[in-house]
Amino acid sequence: MRLFIITALVLSSAAAQAETIVASVNGMVCAICVSGIEKSFKKNAAVEKVNVDLENGKVTVDTKSGSKLDDATVTKTIVNAGYAVTEIARR
Repeated sequence: MRLFIITALVLSSAAAQAETIVASVNGMVCAICVSGIEKSFKKNAAVEKVNVDLENGKVTVDTKSGSKLDDATVTKTIVNAGYAVTEIARR
């Protein structure tokens, strides 16, 4: 019984962890690009933090604990802001 409870606790805490998503993006060139992408992601309740790296063409999104964003949502958010996604990775 103790093993079952410990296993359940470990599995439930793993499922509640936050996620970091890194998208490679083409077309970002200025501070207005950064602002537009940040505002777009901040509208999503699952998003904890957004970082836009113009120099490397990366958008990093940290989700809130227990929340998930699928690749389609990440891509749609970036495309709707006016940019192209070339790759999505998760950490």
